[in-house]
Amino acid sequence: MTSEPAVRDVRIAGRPIRLTPHNCFACGTLNVHGLQLELHAGDDRCWVETTLGDRFQGWDEIAHGGIICTILDEVMAWALVDHDLWGVTARMSVDFKRPVRIGHPIRAEGRVVAVRKRLVDAEGVLLDGVDGTVLARSQAMYVGAPEARKRELKLRYGFTLDEAATPEMVDG
Repeated sequence: MTSEPAVRDVRIAGRPIRLTPHNCFACGTLNVHGLQLELHAGDDRCWVETTLGDRFQGWDEIAHGGIICTILDEVMAWALVDHDLWGVTARMSVDFKRPVRIGHPIRAEGRVVAVRKRLVDAEGVLLDGVDGTVLARSQAMYVGAPEARKRELKLRYGFTLDEAATPEMVDG
């Protein structure tokens, strides 16, 4: 168990955000059974590189489809960070193109496609981490939390924006 948040290099307007360690199955470091994804987000995008272990196996040597959906949902949801939206998945569809092998590097990418007030459309892709082959594609719609709930969530997760860092410091 680590005290470091797995959400790394996540930025709003070029400034890093901080979260306290939490128990999210996808990005939390306190969940010993979870994915503990090290996310990178900002500029309407999020990405992660990982290799799935045996505990995420479905059929022999192939990742479980629900795990693939989880990873895609996470990168799409974190792509909303620049919009300061803390939302939930309203709808998601996934097209599985090729099996995702256990023990093989993968890269997932999510990006915002459209923003309509509290509704955000996003798309994601899961790639082979070695040759870039598309393994799965996804589309989703997220609903942002109302302002009062967003304030509660920020407090609960210890959300802070590193006001000391300027975009020049972060980028250079």
